Amino acid sequence: MKTFGLKASLLLIAILVFTDCLNVEGQVCHPSGKIRGKKPPPGECNQGNDSDCCKEGKLYTTYKCSPTVSSHSKAYLTLNGFEKDEDGGAPSECDNHYHSDDTPVVALSTGWYNKGSRCLNNITITANGRSVVAMVVDECDSTMGCDSDHDYQPPCANNIVDASRAVWKALGVPQDQWGGLDITWTDA
Repeated sequence: MKTFGLKASLLLIAILVFTDCLNVEGQVCHPSGKIRGKKPPPGECNQGNDSDCCKEGKLYTTYKCSPTVSSHSKAYLTLNGFEKDEDGGAPSECDNHYHSDDTPVVALSTGWYNKGSRCLNNITITANGRSVVAMVVDECDSTMGCDSDHDYQPPCANNIVDASRAVWKALGVPQDQWGGLDITWTDA
């Protein structure tokens, strides 16, 4: 009877360890595919804020997920225009409006955007020894790109916080360094 109890205990421990390993594995974000770049029609790719245009034939990685959110999620801050006719393209996904670049607003990579679950909620962004609270108003699409809906820009990476200039100003980043910065963020 003691042998049965010991074996049952060992089996239970093995199952718990295995399921815990699966849980950790489930938090890893792997690429979901690739799309082939198309050459934008003349004048159709808005390169404001140093945005890239898709290159004909280049393969771009896509993601349906983002890294796990924690109290200090690591991300890459990019610069985006949220006003009409800027590189952000169409009105924001969350409210179908454009937003002033003087307001701290962001777009999150597809996984973090999470089908709009963070829409109009605030996040806290930390970098450069400062923090700023910004509202999520849009998705930085990690699943699609290189088409008219995405202003002929490549898909976003899976770890992007695409921010208005107000966010960059609040973080005290010199304007000549705007465009890309390692940050941490969390839900506010």
